[in-house]
Amino acid sequence: MGTIRQTATREVYRNNWLTLREDDIVRPDGSTGVYAVVDKPTYALVIPYDPDRDRFHLVEQFRYPLGIRRWEFPQGTAPEQQHLDPTALAHRELREETGLRAERMQRLGQLDVAAGMSSQRGWVFVATGLTEGEHEREHEEQDMHSAWFSRAELDGMIRDGEITDAQSLAALALLMLHSRRIHR
Repeated sequence: MGTIRQTATREVYRNNWLTLREDDIVRPDGSTGVYAVVDKPTYALVIPYDPDRDRFHLVEQFRYPLGIRRWEFPQGTAPEQQHLDPTALAHRELREETGLRAERMQRLGQLDVAAGMSSQRGWVFVATGLTEGEHEREHEEQDMHSAWFSRAELDGMIRDGEITDAQSLAALALLMLHSRRIHR
């Protein structure tokens, strides 16, 4: 089976966080079309976990496209569409959004945000050996809050629809799979 081929591309929009491009394509059957793609740099999502107290650290912020506040795991990209080493980016995002510093940052896997419309991929990490410090939030994150939640509270927030962030939910699935490997 063939693949879709790009024959031309043009940038439609750009800001500090993303680029929107429009590609002319040729499908496997030879028909032509246009595909819009949102390009964003690779992100890191961090699950801050305290195994001694079986608790997780989450951030809450207003998500403008949804018009509501949402709890999720710390995650983000480097400023001005820079590409950073995933582990370095994970440490940066954790410190920036929560003030936490991690002794250990273990990579769990990779996620695609919305493969039908975006090239963005992300790395998921679990951070342990955590120490508290001052956050270093960006100006756009001024309304962000962060807090610790027990595993039972986290499960309840997911059941009750307080946590709906797809990346956070998928990251938890990666953590569960990782935990099963350890306990075998």
